[in-house]
Amino acid sequence: MTDAQVLVIPRARIMDARGWRGIRRAGAARLLDVIAAEGGFEPRAAMERDPRFKQVIPYLVLRDGDRYFLMRRSRAGGDERLHDRFSIGVGGHLNPGDIDLAGGLAREWSEELAADFVPAFRLLGLLNDDETEVGRVHLGVVYLAEAAGRPVRVRETDKLEGDFARPAAVHAVYDRLETWSQLVLDDLGT
Repeated sequence: MTDAQVLVIPRARIMDARGWRGIRRAGAARLLDVIAAEGGFEPRAAMERDPRFKQVIPYLVLRDGDRYFLMRRSRAGGDERLHDRFSIGVGGHLNPGDIDLAGGLAREWSEELAADFVPAFRLLGLLNDDETEVGRVHLGVVYLAEAAGRPVRVRETDKLEGDFARPAAVHAVYDRLETWSQLVLDDLGT
């Protein structure tokens, strides 16, 4: 893991000691204002081990009608905790060059997916899960977007494979989904 700078927020500034599990919609815009005002960039390696901070991750769920863009992470990916896991979320750490969440989300879209369009990103809420090693130090900012029949494919085919899948196909791999993807599916009632 490189010592890249990533956006973090002190945990105490956005949640109490109990936190929450799942997606929090109420107050999400206010919490995004807190992140914008009080977040800062710190070395990722140190933040991966420090639960006093939450690394802020834009997490995009892409749909095409009732289908979800479902990806499987290969063993070539950087975080071995996510190898061979499925995901319906596209996202990653925010870097100083991203400027803000929208910039980071647009960068992640272009890095991970190949498409001839950039969709409108609609905020769903903030995602927290302190029950996993990964979740303890990350906070998702979940967005939804529609492909509207337009083709999309994964760009990093050495690390990912993916395509649109019907809800039944997503549920067939539910136990192998990243926890965040499970929580988003549960929230959406799919």
